[in-house]
Amino acid sequence: MRRLTVELANRGYDILIGRNLLSQPRLIADCLRTPRTALVSNTTVSALYRDTLESGLRSLGIEVTPVILPDGEAYKTWESLNQIFDALLAARCDRATTIIALGGGVVGDLAGFAAASYQRGVPFIQIPTTLLSQVDSSVGGKTGINHPRGKNMVGAFWQPKLVLADTDTLQSLPARELSAGMAEVIKYGLIRDLPFLEWLEANMDGLMARDGELLAQAVERSCANKAEVVAADELETAKEGGRALLNLGHTFGHAIEAGMGYGEWLHGEAVAAGTVMAAELSCRLGWIARGDVDRAVHLLRRAGLPVRGPGLGAARYLELMSHDKKVIAGSLRLVLLKGIGHAVTSAEAPAREIAAAIEACCDA
Repeated sequence: MRRLTVELANRGYDILIGRNLLSQPRLIADCLRTPRTALVSNTTVSALYRDTLESGLRSLGIEVTPVILPDGEAYKTWESLNQIFDALLAARCDRATTIIALGGGVVGDLAGFAAASYQRGVPFIQIPTTLLSQVDSSVGGKTGINHPRGKNMVGAFWQPKLVLADTDTLQSLPARELSAGMAEVIKYGLIRDLPFLEWLEANMDGLMARDGELLAQAVERSCANKAEVVAADELETAKEGGRALLNLGHTFGHAIEAGMGYGEWLHGEAVAAGTVMAAELSCRLGWIARGDVDRAVHLLRRAGLPVRGPGLGAARYLELMSHDKKVIAGSLRLVLLKGIGHAVTSAEAPAREIAAAIEACCDA
């Protein structure tokens, strides 16, 4: 088992990465304030892993209130959030009850937002079961729900007490979900870790073949990168760089998700196409070479990811991007590349260049 620590100003928490962790309930029990939990999952993940986790917790005398949600990005809504609150209130859960998220990014974001809000804050544990959630959404404390006008526009920062990433769960992922998670893995190499990008280029075939050791290494390196960024800028308040750099491709990608309807494109798929748009724009600004764009495109393709966005039209993209959380005083700040392994946040790109980059990277 690998152990990383997210070091925050007044507190920290561990990320545990390894095989067969769901069958070790003591890892969770040691983090509980009282022997009472609410287990939030979805219909798909619950059928695979709930019995193992729940029976293990109950064997230690821990009470479990299950909350099973529908599966999919389309359900990352107020209605699902209220379903969690209804279950917590019906079970008379108190402020010492720990909410456990068992699932991917949607479950983690919903359960985390519920934990941040219920009785003004209760303890929270993340057990991510997808590659995307293990390397990104489970770490760092961002929680929330979607709004028709924008992704993750309503939420809170609420750090977990523990992140437990059982890499055995990656063996059951559909191929499309594995690829979607790889978009976030590749992101770390592009924004700040060139040696990791080179490692990914050398090992992508093995990763896509689900080599367990390679996947564990990729998860650990990704989490280490995110932990460093989060520790330095927990609430994403840095004026330059900081945590915002983790959003390479996301402003474009969120526009794809909202424009196509949540769930039509997986988050990682939209981020991949958005990453190509960001690289294309960086090239048009003279910041990276055309060969750097081609390098990113090639690696994303090897991971089974789309490298062209849907043809929504540049005007529609720009309208959706205007709702992005990185817009400050009406100015759109994008994460772009000054080189492979070197990302920056910038509001310098002219609208005409952004539109041209979008059009160059979209299907007709």
